[in-house]
Amino acid sequence: MIEIRIHGRGGQGAVIASEVLADAVFQEGKYVQSFPAFGVERRGAPVTAFTRINDKPIRIRTQIYTPDHIMVLDPTLLEVVDVTAGLKDGAWILINSAKPPHTFTFPDRYRVATVDANAIAVKYHLGPRNAPIINTAILGAFARLTGIVSLETLCNAVRAAVPINPEGNVAAVKEAYEQVIGDGQ
Repeated sequence: MIEIRIHGRGGQGAVIASEVLADAVFQEGKYVQSFPAFGVERRGAPVTAFTRINDKPIRIRTQIYTPDHIMVLDPTLLEVVDVTAGLKDGAWILINSAKPPHTFTFPDRYRVATVDANAIAVKYHLGPRNAPIINTAILGAFARLTGIVSLETLCNAVRAAVPINPEGNVAAVKEAYEQVIGDGQ
């Protein structure tokens, strides 16, 4: 089973990202779960969303405590949330940031990647400039890093899930897929 945890803030699209990823993987014949965990339900508050993927039915019904990979939609969360809690060795930590991966200090047992999802979302008019919705861009980068889902299937899931500016969202997926920078890249 592959378990993914997404850390974001309310309004960035972490919950929708989890759902779109699950839908795309489901389209490729896997079993999935997708669910959020909220603290205070307001814009800007920390939000965690989860996705499980498996080749057989998933019976477990808990939060994800030992993820295989994480996505961090807001890098300021790194200062207030232990995003690596329970993270497995060899995991990808994908951060929405214009900074290169080596500027983040994580133990060597993790792989770090960055993508400037904010700039990509602004470019394609995904949300307001001061609060871009970056979920589709981060998914494109995640697909490239992990190979968990194909770019084509992810784009189809985005088109189906996003009612406003679907082609802009697909363009964001594709650009982030090409622009992600991971350890050693």
